[in-house]
Amino acid sequence: MNITEIVKGIHYVGVNDRNKHKFENLWPLPYGVSYNAYLITDEKNVLVDTADAAYTDRLLDNITDVIGDGKIDYLVINHMEPDHSASIQFIRQKYPQMTIVGNAKTLEMVKGYYGIDDNTLCVKNGDCLSIGNRTLTFYLTPMVHWPETMMTYCPDEKVLFSGDAFGCFGTLDGGITDSQLNTGKYWNEMVRYYSNIVGKYGPAVQMALKKLSDLEIKTICSTHGPIWQDEIPNVVNIYDRLSRYEAEPGVVIAYGSMYGHTEQMAEEIARELAANGIKEIVLHNVSHDDPSYILQNIFRYRGLIIGSPTYSNKLFPAVESLINMIATREIKGRTFAYFGSYTWAGAAVKHLASFAESMKWDTLPCPVEMKQGMTPDIKEHCRLLAREMAARLKE
Repeated sequence: MNITEIVKGIHYVGVNDRNKHKFENLWPLPYGVSYNAYLITDEKNVLVDTADAAYTDRLLDNITDVIGDGKIDYLVINHMEPDHSASIQFIRQKYPQMTIVGNAKTLEMVKGYYGIDDNTLCVKNGDCLSIGNRTLTFYLTPMVHWPETMMTYCPDEKVLFSGDAFGCFGTLDGGITDSQLNTGKYWNEMVRYYSNIVGKYGPAVQMALKKLSDLEIKTICSTHGPIWQDEIPNVVNIYDRLSRYEAEPGVVIAYGSMYGHTEQMAEEIARELAANGIKEIVLHNVSHDDPSYILQNIFRYRGLIIGSPTYSNKLFPAVESLINMIATREIKGRTFAYFGSYTWAGAAVKHLASFAESMKWDTLPCPVEMKQGMTPDIKEHCRLLAREMAARLKE
């Protein structure tokens, strides 16, 4: 049995990266990441996407394992981000007769990145390409999550090559499809992948889902993570829910604290939330926890409480960085509260108020600001904030 033949004539030729420490030099990869590429063998051989340049030799070896000394007739590019496209110039050197297939924005990037502008085929939304016994249909899905992104559908095999959509972090350790793998580690990594990489583009994801809704899909071949077959309804539901910013009734408390005083406030709020029946509570010390995981939980839960000490008349730097990431992703529909502390001149609460106004969230009217140390009065204000949050989440 050739485990890399997904369905007859469609082969997995991607590679695993267990060396990269951070994806995009930003997001931790505790389980690594795969760069998925696919080879369709028919009257014309079609390569769908490539891989990071560091793995070009492995990609070429995988292709040779399938077609030997045969040639590649077409390279279909669904996404031009360099973790998927950086091998293009080397693939072209080995297969100079290969026609590069992409939309207008894709081909513009191929020229800009790699200086290639010959032997290309520009496709529009809905265009079809016959490769022998099979036909490929192209669906443009701009801003999922770059402007050139598209998906390629093989109606004969009901296979969707989805680019980064429906992808997740994590290498493919032995198996290729979801039925061959223990998929347990991928679900949290899918939420983290979405919230970090795709999160800003919820409306574009919704448009793409609508565009694909009439297709019969038996296999989803994403560019990261497992090939989905058995779990397609679950995968599509996760992307649908996240792109609508739908969230569970839990609370994320993200706080910065230099000497522990702001952390005391966070602890007090968390205890009162629990006393009022909220079980899903996640506390993140922004100086300790990578923002990748904080964003993942902010996408997951509807309640968000942020706390910060005043630092040089501004927010604590890691809190400031976090709220900028949240604003960049334009997360919608959160119930928000905030608190802060200071020693001689308070500013953190004022800055968090401005952030709340800019996000247009449901913001609780009971911020807490502590001068210097904890007092019984401040404890009660923290508890009041928590009770109000619990009440809103139960509505």
